[in-house]
Amino acid sequence: MTEHIIGLQCTLCGQMYSPTDVDYVCPKHGNDGNLDVVYDYECIAANVRRDALPDEPGMWRYKALLPIDASVPVPPLLVGATPLYPAPRVAKEIGIGQVWFKDDGRNPTASLKDRASALIVAKAQAEKRSIVTTASTGNAAAALAGLSAGVHLPTVIFVPANAPEAKITQLLVYGARVLLVEGTYDDAFELCLEASRHYGWYCRNTGYNPYTSEGKKTVAYEICEQISGTGGKFEAPDGIIVSVGDGNIISGVHKGLKDLLALGWIDRMPRLIGVQAEGSAALYQAWKDNVDPIDMQPIDAHTLADSISAGLPRDRVKAMRAVKHTGGAFLTVTDSEILTAIPSLAQAIGVFAEPAASASYAGLHKALRKGMLSKGERIVVLITGNGLKDIGSARKAVGQAYTVKPDLAEVAHVMDELSG
Repeated sequence: MTEHIIGLQCTLCGQMYSPTDVDYVCPKHGNDGNLDVVYDYECIAANVRRDALPDEPGMWRYKALLPIDASVPVPPLLVGATPLYPAPRVAKEIGIGQVWFKDDGRNPTASLKDRASALIVAKAQAEKRSIVTTASTGNAAAALAGLSAGVHLPTVIFVPANAPEAKITQLLVYGARVLLVEGTYDDAFELCLEASRHYGWYCRNTGYNPYTSEGKKTVAYEICEQISGTGGKFEAPDGIIVSVGDGNIISGVHKGLKDLLALGWIDRMPRLIGVQAEGSAALYQAWKDNVDPIDMQPIDAHTLADSISAGLPRDRVKAMRAVKHTGGAFLTVTDSEILTAIPSLAQAIGVFAEPAASASYAGLHKALRKGMLSKGERIVVLITGNGLKDIGSARKAVGQAYTVKPDLAEVAHVMDELSG
């Protein structure tokens, strides 16, 4: 293993393991014993200069801060280097200092989860794994299938049978072996774990494989480097708003920020605001009631934002830690607010987001109404997935197109109606 890795630490008991001794979770706590990669920051600081980061494509610019050897080959698809759009008009309208939107729907399979899958595929190749697998509501699965296709690594995917058709189609296009599970995401998750143990497949499951959040943390590196406006210089915003389901993205963002702070590349920790759908708000409720995340009980999750639908968030310990340790908060938005946010975001800055991603934009407005943001603050809103992932939901949020004959008089009639 790379010299800058100290080990894998259990988030529950603190036990440290060598990466060669465990693959996924703490043996003492089973599937709940999520592990965290612990780094030797002095070693990194001695060998990596922030003003001399390699000119590598996308997220691999930060390879020296990731849990793989420098010599490990990486998937060919460009992951990361997604745009951070300043939105001065939005900032002025809502009355805060600055707002940026980080559009991770621009990744190759159209979601932030490509970052996790890119790292998992690199590790699978390094360890000569023959098949990789995951359970997903769609985006993580597509990410794994797409990144694996680029290196001809077979995949087996478990998704709920009611996943959006576009996401299922995407999996099949990439050549994945797709199993539609007649049940919830949590059912698919458990079946995937059972199958991976039985067949010896390498499992990417979120909140189970400790390296998923390590890939996702690269979005925090990019945000801070892009805000500075200078390559090799990093600057922290005041807050980052993140939609939350399993909790793996917000924990990844937190891990990336912790890395930068430990290295002295940023001078403060931004607040993290986690946005959950009202019908899938297990973490919000636990935070509100001050319940230890390990004691959380499954809920009956129901929301049109399938990518953040989770009855029992798998990365709940690290997600709760991300919010509490940064002085942040959780909040909820309704499905109606999520739908309204899709065209509102698109018309504000030209970014088309799927429901789980538009939830963060709805969360920006909810955070303002709840007094969580102050005048003059600089806020990043993380857009995690592209709207073409779920056209059905987007259509519910907009009106119908006008049908006309090839006659200018009919065009004039429509224009008069619209202006009236």
